[in-house]
Formats: sequence, C-alpha cells, structure tokens
Amino acid sequence: MNFAGQSPPWRAEDPAPVAPTHHHPPLHAVPAPAEDAPEPNEHLDNAVAIAARLAHAIGAVVRGKEHETKLVLTALACRGHVFLEDVPGTAKTVLARAIAQAIDGASGTRIQCTPDLLPTDVTGLSIYDQRTREFEFRPGPVVANIVLVDEINRAMPKTQSALLEAMAERQVTVNGETLRLPDPFLIIATANPVEQEGTFPMPEAQLDRFFLRLEPVATLAELRTLELGVEEVYIRHILKRWIVALVRSTRQIGDLIDLGASVRASLALERAARGWALVHGRDHVLPEDVEQLFLPVVSHRLLFAPALETVLREQGREEALRVLYERCLELAPRPEPQQWQPNA
Repeated sequence: MNFAGQSPPWRAEDPAPVAPTHHHPPLHAVPAPAEDAPEPNEHLDNAVAIAARLAHAIGAVVRGKEHETKLVLTALACRGHVFLEDVPGTAKTVLARAIAQAIDGASGTRIQCTPDLLPTDVTGLSIYDQRTREFEFRPGPVVANIVLVDEINRAMPKTQSALLEAMAERQVTVNGETLRLPDPFLIIATANPVEQEGTFPMPEAQLDRFFLRLEPVATLAELRTLELGVEEVYIRHILKRWIVALVRSTRQIGDLIDLGASVRASLALERAARGWALVHGRDHVLPEDVEQLFLPVVSHRLLFAPALETVLREQGREEALRVLYERCLELAPRPEPQQWQPNA
C-alpha cells in the first residue's frame, strides 16, 4: 500500500476521454510510463495529516465507529452531507458533536425534528423590532458549520424541503433575501429506521443530496486545505469508467430496482473515492475504495423493486444490499489487476 509522498508505480496521465457511443466498450487501461511518476505533493501531505488528526481525535471519543468516522470525514472533505440511519443509542449524536468540537472556530448546532417543526425554525425569520420599527433577521440553527438534524424523518415534508437549498446551494432564502451559509458546512442527518409511527418518508430528491470534551485539532483554514487535498488525489481513467458503469448498472436491473441512481451518484462516488483515499493516507484511488463506498454512496438513492423488498423483509438489509451489489458487478465487473497495473 502506498502512502502520501510515495507515488504508485502505475500512476500516469490518462488519455483524453473518449466520446460515449451506443455500445459501451470494455474497460482497458494504458500502461503507465515510469518516468511520468509525479513528485511528492506537499499540499496533499498536509491534507492527509489533517485528516489523520481529525480521525484520531474523534476516535478518542467515539469508540468502535472508525469506519463511520472515516465516512463522515470523507463527506466533509468532499463538501458533502451525511445521512445516518441506525437505531437509537449508537452514538450518532455524539459523533456529530465530536466533529464540531474537533475543529477550532467551528460552530455546531442541533435541530431536534418534530412534526410541529416549521421551516422558519430551521432557516430563521425576520422579527419586527418595535424600538427601531424595522424587521430584524434572526438566523436559525442551520446557519452553522456543523449541523446535526436529529430524527429528520419526524419533520414534515415542508420542513425537510427547507434543508434542500442549504445542502445543495449552501444558502437559505428568507423573505426573498438570500443568506450564504458558513464555510465549511456539513449537515449530519439521523433517522431511526425502526420506529415508523409519527414519521414522514424522506423524499428521493432529498436523499440524493446527502460524506466527553474534545480539544480542537484542526482550524477552519485547515479544513479548506483538506477539501483542496481531495482534488489532488489521483484516480485512473479506467476506474472513472468503472464507476460510471457501476452506477449505470443500477438502471439496468429492473427486476431488483424500480428507480436507479442518477448521474449525480456517479459524481458523488468518484469524489467520495478520492476523499476515502485521502482519509486513509493515500494520494491515489484503488478499486477497493470504490467497492467499499459503492453501497454507502448509492444505496439510499435507489427505489427497491418488490423482489428486493422481499429479500429486505425476510433476510435483512445487509443481505438485500449484497444481492444488489453482486448483480451490479455482473453488469460492471471490477477491472482485473492486469488492466490497471503497469506493463499489462
């Protein structure tokens, strides 16, 4: 395994993208000349170090959640958002608070969703000041760096939709005026999959937009370095094509999936793979990164067909996702080692 500062021997500039045709060509790689190996990237090394500090600090508080912690840090580095679906008492709220406390200067808020929560309770509203005879805007809890939206499926759809603009555009609009949200901005939404009474299903469009005392270990400026570091992580063209093929396969298995993932899922998976590699101390993406992130990035964007719903009810979610992933791999097989390694 190669780490930051140790460039992989197979890394090279890829050929220009080929225009798509009706028939999808098989995956092939171009051998990587050894002389094209780049020099160590100091900017990327700094980003890797920041990610490692954050993971270590959060891991000191949230025990046994290393995988989930790295997923959230991946979303943070990729300027994305996180949807955590798990039963109560599994440290979802503690994880969100730990991230906010680990970043020096970052503001963290919590929104407890209930059926009577109004959109203005989230975004803020203008209040009339009798002394000045003017309306004064008071920002809501969404105006923060790290926002925990607890039990989001208990809020009414109208309130849930108020978060769409914040997640997609990093801004909120109140009374016709637009307010930019702080940077960085991360929403961690949680939901209880067991208790369905008094809840409202999350719309597919919104799901599609979702990466003790703790001393700060990183600054807001260093988080920007972390985000820029994702852009420096290298991914071979053949892996990009495999990502596109994997996501496309979800639209080709009508017996299991009624609604497949969109192009947004392809873009999210490619960027998440870069962030995942960075969090693990590498300056390049491996096929294993794509494999580990495919289901976390794509599964919530899918609408299961009755056949897969049956597997979900009878054998559990883990088995249903395994069946789904194996079918996707049949249509988009993983590139063989000789296809993406040098001197193939």
